[in-house]
Amino acid sequence: MTPPEPAGVVLRLDGIVKTFPGVRALDGVGLEVAAGEVHCLLGQNGAGKSTLIKVLSGVYRPDEGTVEWLGQEVSFSNPQAAMRAGIATIYQELDLVDDLSIAENIVLGHEPRRLGFVRRAATARAARTILGRLGHPELPAWRPVRALPAAGKQVVSMGRALSREARLIIMDEPSAVLAHDEVANLFRIIRELTAQGIAVIYISHRLEEIREIGDRVTVLKDGRTTAANLPARTTPTRELVSRMTGRTIEYVFPDRVESPTGEPLLRVDGLSRDGEFTDVSLTVAAGEIVGIAGLVGSGRSELLETIFGARRPDRGEVTMAGRRLPAGSVPAAVRAGLGMAPEERKTQALLLHEPIYRNITLATFARYATVGITRPGSEREAAERVAMLLDLRPRDVRPTVRTLSGGNQQKVVVGRWLVGERTRLLLLDEPTRGVDVGARAELYQVIRGLAARGVGILLVSSEVPEVLGLADRVLVMREGRVIHEAPAGSIDEHAVLDLIMAGSLMEEAAS
Repeated sequence: MTPPEPAGVVLRLDGIVKTFPGVRALDGVGLEVAAGEVHCLLGQNGAGKSTLIKVLSGVYRPDEGTVEWLGQEVSFSNPQAAMRAGIATIYQELDLVDDLSIAENIVLGHEPRRLGFVRRAATARAARTILGRLGHPELPAWRPVRALPAAGKQVVSMGRALSREARLIIMDEPSAVLAHDEVANLFRIIRELTAQGIAVIYISHRLEEIREIGDRVTVLKDGRTTAANLPARTTPTRELVSRMTGRTIEYVFPDRVESPTGEPLLRVDGLSRDGEFTDVSLTVAAGEIVGIAGLVGSGRSELLETIFGARRPDRGEVTMAGRRLPAGSVPAAVRAGLGMAPEERKTQALLLHEPIYRNITLATFARYATVGITRPGSEREAAERVAMLLDLRPRDVRPTVRTLSGGNQQKVVVGRWLVGERTRLLLLDEPTRGVDVGARAELYQVIRGLAARGVGILLVSSEVPEVLGLADRVLVMREGRVIHEAPAGSIDEHAVLDLIMAGSLMEEAAS
């Protein structure tokens, strides 16, 4: 592979316009990316980032404007043409073939062949060379991709890009499914790629990541470039947020009210699932927000799913308002007043091709059917009340839910449990994953508002500031155990990270 020169612009967009029926998704966007830099692209959901990526990767052709690649004006007819030119895109939802091996995925579409047959030895050698460049020579070339964790799959996606001799790699929310230590490894790989002269466009909602890995920042809002080539490390956060939202968000988290007291609404005693979590006990009172911090793989999500009845515990029990819940029964949990918004809303919680109102009424669907015949009018009426309560935008509940931004999709998942106001406790797993800054603030208001109405909240988040900013009490999980519990105001981010990574405070206290 011949990398580009270590300096100079490799990509320049000028006046890019892309329209769809009734929507001007891109309205004169400009972007400039240099060889060997990490250029961060910021913007709220709906700002035009995804459309711009698809223009760059050949999925869409722009209606107006020019794309210059390596000094030449280009127009890519399809993603294969963009890839052949040296532009690779790694989407948030990785496009790997799970049933193929690591090596087969890396060389997919340009396999070394002889007399029409794939050369397995050459395939393995090519894969090992690329995995070595990415700092992962230990990955077995013939291991099926489905056996890899999220971080491993991401390495394979980057390997595929390098096998095509990519000179620009576009990464869409690459850290969204990664634990803290995996993000550090991702950044190490990115730095090695840019040291080789490869340019990276990095898209993330996490401003702290932009500071750490980025060189320059371009901001989109409503399909327009509102700021270009800002220094990533020194531009004030307030300015970035203002450029993204058109307003200044001074306080992301709503004011905390006095923590509720009284008998627990939810009680978990000695709950265990072998290989996932061990001897977990916790309580949540009505109107209280309890946050769980921990790495991916610490047992957080599995704990919430077990409380909700989606997994059966090996030991322990869950009681709701003093009544023991039968193990492994979601219907019993729902009848007792529990609701859950899972981590992967698109695959675990939403029917993407169904209307918004149907997704909102999904947990109470039987109420809107008579002798097997649905009553869409009643469904829409109930969904409209929830949409107004949560400030869903747009307010119309008839379009398919896939048309909504990430933040509004999350409101639909939460809103499902507010129909009829029977839910007394909500389990929220990564409630703001993939949600932009402005929508996050709205979701925080929703969560605090529910607590103010007496709903108990048990939430999991990979983002420690989110746990500390929302919760009344914080539990820290490590390797399947709760190792620390404290009021949110008595522990800071550094202490939580120390506990998550090494359990240091616990060990010090024990000594």
